Amino acid sequence: MAATLRSQRPAADRFWAKVNKTDTCWLWTGAKTSRGYGQFTTGGRTGMAHRWAYEDRNGPIPGGLPLDHLCRTPSCVNPAHLQPVTQRVNILRGESVVAKNPAKTHCPKGHAYDEINTYVTRPYPGNPSGARQCRACDRERKRATSWKRRKNPQS
Repeated sequence: MAATLRSQRPAADRFWAKVNKTDTCWLWTGAKTSRGYGQFTTGGRTGMAHRWAYEDRNGPIPGGLPLDHLCRTPSCVNPAHLQPVTQRVNILRGESVVAKNPAKTHCPKGHAYDEINTYVTRPYPGNPSGARQCRACDRERKRATSWKRRKNPQS
């Protein structure tokens, strides 16, 4: 009987009853995924709570795009903190290695990654988009190799 009573409550009432509105984020207190994203079941289907909140307040998500949590809090369902973006933009805005490397402005030796000092290698199986390389470091490697060959021509 409890399931029948629950299903008679409007989805919006059930949803917003599971939201703790703080000064900034609106935190989901219901079921969550292992990564901390809220889950909400309505109409026999389980979906992501932040997507439900966005659509409830803003209408359909354009083109089914992913929603980027601008606040970086997975359990936040505040529609003001959610922005529809492409998957690439969502990944690059994140905190993973995939996001951190393109955000680097200098190579490990301190040379700037700019148009003049940077080139991209051809794609290869481990990196299908190619890899960013520093021209200054490449010149230094080539000079060192050339110097070693001149010093020891038999090698």
